[in-house]
Amino acid sequence: MSQDNVLKKEISKKDVTRVRNVMSGKSGERTVDGVGYRKSKDFYKEGDIWTENGREWTIKDGIKQNITKLDKAKEVLMPLFCPSCGSVMKERLDSPIYKFFRHCFNCQCKFEMDLKLQGLWEDYKRELDNSTIDKLISISENILEDALTQSNQGYVSEAGDIQNWKGGINRELAEKNLEETVKYLKSLKK
Repeated sequence: MSQDNVLKKEISKKDVTRVRNVMSGKSGERTVDGVGYRKSKDFYKEGDIWTENGREWTIKDGIKQNITKLDKAKEVLMPLFCPSCGSVMKERLDSPIYKFFRHCFNCQCKFEMDLKLQGLWEDYKRELDNSTIDKLISISENILEDALTQSNQGYVSEAGDIQNWKGGINRELAEKNLEETVKYLKSLKK
């Protein structure tokens, strides 16, 4: 074999330092000095809002989160873990409870059991029922108001034609029915 085909490679200082470190038991030590810059760390607390790389960020529940246009939609979705106790949220029981009370089924059961032990269960149940009735009353009033403020001057059909319809809502009858409905709902309050 000829000596010309043998690769002649020089051993660098970095390689020698690495071997010395391994032999002396310091295998994790650095063999070269890095050069560069260090990004300044800004520390934010809960609720702070800042812009970084063209995006808005905030800290919510100790977690850095991106602020988007769809943040309102995130509130509707059930999280993986209960915000109160940290347990895994199960779809069947936890989903309907989370929509109203913002915690899991087990937390709601514990809360209600504590109320029963303290003797406050009936007051809580009455308050919950009354708030539901108040919401129904406000929804009914809003629906009637929207229906009465709509104009029927013209509608655009699928073909693009403008159609003029005659008629409309009998305002007196609608208001009378709303009053009766509100009276009945208020009679259900305890």
